[in-house]
Amino acid sequence: MLEHTKKAYLLLSDGTLFEGYSFGATGTTIGEVVFTTGMTGYGETLTDPSYYGQIVTQTFPLIGNYGVNQMDHESDRIYLKGYIVREWCDQPSNFRCEGDINTFLQQQGVIGIYGIDTRSLTRKIREFGVMNGMVTTEPITDKEAALKQIREFEITDAVKSVSGKQIVDFVDNISDKMTAVLPSTKPNTNNNFHIVLFDFGYKYNIARCLARRNCKVTVVPYNTTAEQVKELNPDGIMLSNGPGNPAENVEVIETIRELVKMQIPIFGICLGHQLMALANGARTEKLKYGHRGSNQPVIDLNIDQTLVTSQNHGYAVVGDSIPEGVGRVSHVNANDGTCEGVEYFNAPAFTVQFHPEARGGPLDTDYLFDRFMKLIEDHKRNQ
Repeated sequence: MLEHTKKAYLLLSDGTLFEGYSFGATGTTIGEVVFTTGMTGYGETLTDPSYYGQIVTQTFPLIGNYGVNQMDHESDRIYLKGYIVREWCDQPSNFRCEGDINTFLQQQGVIGIYGIDTRSLTRKIREFGVMNGMVTTEPITDKEAALKQIREFEITDAVKSVSGKQIVDFVDNISDKMTAVLPSTKPNTNNNFHIVLFDFGYKYNIARCLARRNCKVTVVPYNTTAEQVKELNPDGIMLSNGPGNPAENVEVIETIRELVKMQIPIFGICLGHQLMALANGARTEKLKYGHRGSNQPVIDLNIDQTLVTSQNHGYAVVGDSIPEGVGRVSHVNANDGTCEGVEYFNAPAFTVQFHPEARGGPLDTDYLFDRFMKLIEDHKRNQ
C-alpha cells in the first residue's frame, strides 16, 4: 500500500469522527454506513446494486490484493456511495487482474477512506445499529452543519434508480471467459424455459445461473405490469435482489399480487423475497445492522441442513406474519432465527433471503436454481 498524505474523514450521525486517508475519488459523500464480513468478493460488493445509497465498510483488513476485473462485476457500475477499508493494496497480484481498486474507484467517482479502525467502527454499528455518515476529503470546519446534512439523508427511489428502463433479452459475454480460466460447473440441462427476470437491481450472476440451465432470460424493468408479463408468455418469473425499504415499492407489490393470480412459477431472491411476502399479506422489518457477507449460516428446514450463504440485506420478512394457509417459513438464519425463505401454498412459488447465485466457495445453495427448473417442469406437466 502506498503511503498517502491526503487526509480523509468519516463523520457518523452520532458525532463520532474517524480520521484516515483518501483513496479513490475525492470530495464529499453521505450515505447509510453498513459493514460486510466477506473475506473476498469485494469486486462483487462494489458493483452490487443492492448497496445503493450506502457507505460500505469491509471488515476484512486487506482489500484489493487480487485487483479488479470485469468477470467479477455484478452490474455495469458501482452503486454504493462510499467505501471504507482498513488497508488497500496498490500492487495486486492475480492471473485475472485487470486493474487496481484505487483506479477503479477513481474512474467510477467513488470516494474511499482507509487507515481507520474498522473494528471499532463495526463494533459501533453492531451495538447501535446502522447509521448515516459522511466521508469527505475536505476538513470539516462546521461539524454541526455537517451533522445536520447527515441526519437528514434518506435513501429514496432506490429500486427506480438502479433498475433498467427497457425490456431486453439477457446476453452474457463473460461466461465463456470464465470457463476458460475457472472450473466449469455448467449443469447438464436442456430446459429451454423462458424466464422473465424482474430487475429491481439484479446481479448479473442470477441471469447467468438461469442461462447456464439453457433458459432464455428476458430482463424487465421494475415497473413492468402483470399484463406486459402475460404478453411475454414466460414459463417462470424471477424476482431479483435490490436496494432500499421493500415496503416503499407499493406499485410493484400490487403487480406481484396480480402475478400470483396468474399461477406462473415464481422464484424470489433477497428484495424479491421481501416483496413477494408483502404481496401475500406478510410484514417486513428493518434489522439492527443487517446481514452482509459471504459466510452467513442458514438452516434449510426441509432437509435439516445448515448452508453457507452470501447475503446483503437490511430488512427481513417477519416469519410469524405470513398468513396461515398462504405459505410457511422454509429457511431460518442460524445466528438470529430470522426468516430466510418462504414456500407458498397459494401459488407455485418459493423465495429466499440469501443469494444462491453468489455462494461463497462451496455450491451449498446452487440447488435452488435446479429446484426452480423442476417447479416449472412439474407445473407444465400438470397444466
